Amino acid sequence: MNKTDVLIIGAGPTGLFCAHQLGIIGLKCEIVDNLDKVGGQCIELYPDKPIYDIPAVPECTGEELTNNLLQQIKPFNINFHLNQRVEEVKKIDNHWYVKTNSGKEFTVASIVVAGGVGSFEPRKFSVKEAEKFENTSLFYSIKDKNIFKDKTITIFGGGDSALDWAIELSNHSKVNLVHRRDEFSGAQASVDKVKELQSKGKLDLYTKFQLSSVIGDKNIESVAIKHDDETTKEIKSDYVLGFFGLIMQLGPILNWGLNLDKKTIQVNTENFETNLPGIFAIGDICSYPGKLKLILSGFHEGALAARGCFKYARPDEKLRFEFTTTSKAAQERLGVKK
Repeated sequence: MNKTDVLIIGAGPTGLFCAHQLGIIGLKCEIVDNLDKVGGQCIELYPDKPIYDIPAVPECTGEELTNNLLQQIKPFNINFHLNQRVEEVKKIDNHWYVKTNSGKEFTVASIVVAGGVGSFEPRKFSVKEAEKFENTSLFYSIKDKNIFKDKTITIFGGGDSALDWAIELSNHSKVNLVHRRDEFSGAQASVDKVKELQSKGKLDLYTKFQLSSVIGDKNIESVAIKHDDETTKEIKSDYVLGFFGLIMQLGPILNWGLNLDKKTIQVNTENFETNLPGIFAIGDICSYPGKLKLILSGFHEGALAARGCFKYARPDEKLRFEFTTTSKAAQERLGVKK
């Protein structure tokens, strides 16, 4: 059983900054996320795309923002529990009991739901035999691009992820890009680059095609694709990548008794507490009048939610607001040497 002051559900930027704010006021926390890496939407959706609305940071990528937030919370030695989804939440005496789908158990004074718009699940191929190749030679995300070097890759999709990876992998691999329409939904600059690579013979483009079947034994050997006119082609391929976007699922949160409104959790604006005392919600998953879905807003929500958690973790103490520039206690927690 893991016992701590606060459990944060969601390791995106909002959850990471909330962890920082908890550490500043002397509370311990642990973080659970169903993804296999820290960073939430920033890492899963646009790790290399520029973000322009972080105060005092004119431009950064999702990966850079995540790395900086991790550096910021380093003094607090926070434990991350990745690849895990919270399945059970119940109140026992004055604490919350939490259990994940892997059997990990927590007892905490309060919970902060920072799960973005829910858990991410990739949209998958409808072709049944694709399943047996998942995570060996068929992937819906890329963790190590080096495995594709000098191989033949067939990428399906027409959005930014499909286009960006087609461009990137064409540097060291034979790439086939397959899309079910002539038009692409990704950035025009990326579309132009793909067509330029096609004209130079560095990439093969197939439009108005969809996956028909996957051929191979233990690993993929080729794929069959079907055109809108019902004609088919077979393409040699060592790996298949599918980028069809993500399905956002609230999952077990629906059963916790929270006040939900159109897949968001209603909160107050004093400390972003939900209708269940001791459970807070921040980031894209929470709703209130005037809500703006900005990372900046999530940081503000996380700072106030952290302070809302204090009364549950330290009911006999009074929290005094202190500036990190003058508070010796906060500086000690941050490991600042004067």
